[in-house]
Amino acid sequence: MAKDQPPRPSRRGFLKAGGAAVAAGASLGAGLAASPSALARAAPHSVDPQLVVEPFYGTHQSGIVTPQQTHTYVAALDLTTTRREDVIALLRAWTEASARLTQGATAAPLPANTTNSASSATTASSTDNAGDAANPTTSKPAPDSGDVLGLGPCGLTITFGFGPGLFTHEGKDRYGLASRRPAALVDLPRFNGDQLIAEKTGGDLFIQACANDQQVAFHAVRQLSRMAYGVATMRWGQSGFLSGPRGQTPRNLMGFKDGTNNPSTTQPQLMNEFVWAKASPDAPWMEGGTYTVVRRIRITLEHWDNTEVDFQEQVFGRHKYSGAPIGKQHEFDAVDLKEEDKDGNPVIPENSHVRLSNQASNNGAQILRRSYSYNDGTNFYIERWPPWRQETEYDAGLIFIAHQGDPRTGFIPINDRLAKFDMMNQFTTHVGSAIFAVPPGAKPGSYIGAGLFET
Repeated sequence: MAKDQPPRPSRRGFLKAGGAAVAAGASLGAGLAASPSALARAAPHSVDPQLVVEPFYGTHQSGIVTPQQTHTYVAALDLTTTRREDVIALLRAWTEASARLTQGATAAPLPANTTNSASSATTASSTDNAGDAANPTTSKPAPDSGDVLGLGPCGLTITFGFGPGLFTHEGKDRYGLASRRPAALVDLPRFNGDQLIAEKTGGDLFIQACANDQQVAFHAVRQLSRMAYGVATMRWGQSGFLSGPRGQTPRNLMGFKDGTNNPSTTQPQLMNEFVWAKASPDAPWMEGGTYTVVRRIRITLEHWDNTEVDFQEQVFGRHKYSGAPIGKQHEFDAVDLKEEDKDGNPVIPENSHVRLSNQASNNGAQILRRSYSYNDGTNFYIERWPPWRQETEYDAGLIFIAHQGDPRTGFIPINDRLAKFDMMNQFTTHVGSAIFAVPPGAKPGSYIGAGLFET
């Protein structure tokens, strides 16, 4: 071993360590693709990704089972108003703006002397107050920042959700909604190994913008958060990306294909069983919605990159390059949890991510993972696994996003098992967490969440 090369943890020790040795909780089994049949994430090969248009209005909100776009910007806001009518007015404004943005238009109509074309947009310049008076378009803030003029809709989807704080805040029912909080919208427990940062956790309102252009996704959240001034303030925001050839399962920053075992979004019966919420006495307004969990998971890439490939495969339970389950040849070969080697040991390790997150290990439960990688540059970290380095490292990892009909039978029990036993925990740390009730889609003339406020 080179003198300056950090020591590596024992592979044999980790494979036999069990729950006591892996206490850090990672739901990284994260799916970056919806299903094998939906892996052409934004459009067929012949369609320009900039020109793709996804509908905003519909039975369900878009951005949940929509074929996954290449970029996202997710954000959570905290409500500051005490007035219920302010919240409704904001949701109405957000709905109208989102319907425009997803069509490639600006958040609000531009003045008459401008257009949505970057080549023909008029930029008025003035050097004195008289000039501003002559051209009213420069005497007040523009209705849209204009930074995406000419870029096209880029497959933009905008998805909204409601956090627990919308219903009760510091023990108070500030908007008269406490009795309408769904029982399924639980406060997430603290999982083994969580190291949550308050500034990256929680939120009253959730916005997820996904697009085939990074700036289009950010622009959407930027305009919507701007519209919330005086009503809500930004709590946290996070950009993410998804890389991989169209028609193939993308790879995460660990180099493994991610999302192979997601329930197929092209099969309505699976979506009805695992993803879409049912009407319940406490929340009839949630029928056709979903419950979304967002976790920010930092990956110690420096540690991972110095780990042998065969151990990495044991961690995942899959071959790195083909994506096949260990012992199989092809990515979509069935995972055989009963298969043993010549010594009677499981071919797919007991503590592997694939085994612990598999439907067969979780009483048949499944969640729809629609996650993105992130890279926020570097920061100073103290590692919590050997070799326990203290140094400047990548601040990079996964924005884990999971949709399900009920987190009490979906994400929570699955992640509890992973948090206690998953070998991947030695490389990952959960630093952000949030849960939201994502209502069904809006109808033209109505607004997102109308069923909650008007029933």
